Amino acid sequence: MSLNSSALLNEENSQGRKRNTECLESLELQTPSSFQDNPLRQLQLASQEVLEKAKKSGRSKCPRCSSSRMFYCYTCFVPVETVPTKEIPTVKLPLKIDIIKHPNETDGKSTAVHAKLLAPDDVTIYKYPCIPEYEEKRHEIALIFPGPNSVSVKDIAFHLQKYSKKSVCDDDADCSREPFLKQAKIEPKEEEKNLNECTSSNRSEGTRLKKIIFIDSTWNQTNKIITDERLQGLLQIELKTRKTCFWRHQKGKPDTYLSTIEAIYYFLVDYHQEILKENYKGQYDNLLFFFSFMYTLIKNAKCCAGKE
Repeated sequence: MSLNSSALLNEENSQGRKRNTECLESLELQTPSSFQDNPLRQLQLASQEVLEKAKKSGRSKCPRCSSSRMFYCYTCFVPVETVPTKEIPTVKLPLKIDIIKHPNETDGKSTAVHAKLLAPDDVTIYKYPCIPEYEEKRHEIALIFPGPNSVSVKDIAFHLQKYSKKSVCDDDADCSREPFLKQAKIEPKEEEKNLNECTSSNRSEGTRLKKIIFIDSTWNQTNKIITDERLQGLLQIELKTRKTCFWRHQKGKPDTYLSTIEAIYYFLVDYHQEILKENYKGQYDNLLFFFSFMYTLIKNAKCCAGKE
């Protein structure tokens, strides 16, 4: 997403321009957390001073393609020259993420690149119709998409059991033992205990989520991707309790329809608590490093323009 703070102010006349400029200069002295109506204010983020400096210096060159960008290049997935990579936080994710981007989705408007910039080792972006083959691993993959058959995050493990390709203990060396009576040195009760442990272990391994898929497009464009035969049969997950803060929210759609980076962030928070069973302490907050900064920047500009 390419943003320029001056372009965000919709000036109608010279008097309006002066008022907006003065207002923006005043607001820039405040931190995002000073806005009580900012739903992102409690995030535990790395310092955004580097973004503040980049905003003041204006657009800069992409170190790879030399295109003029603000903050980062959305085609090369790298920060611009005024945003040193070492000053951008890196987030380690508990599983891999594939993002399938609609070919007509405007690169500069997409938040999917945020995930690639901030979690480069765990995120891969594909442009449709380029989609990996998921058929052989559907028992460890899920797709984030709201629909009649979607399940909640807490029910992932239960539903993934249906997608496991192998039956319990199938092809497992520890489970391919002779029948109980032919094993002379093992008591029946001990053998039964070992078998149950094997069964439990294989069920746990066989239903462990390893990759999650997100679709990056406008909601009106998703049908082309979601109906692709390569995605059919995958477990679908819906994030039903979160509300979007995205400034390009589409009219007529519920506020639970999230932007791509929001969906990734909120899924991981729920996954951390519901599946990993661990207390969440802000481990993934920096995924919203760029998003929260832009949210505040745009909200300030709209406030100055008298739109809020």
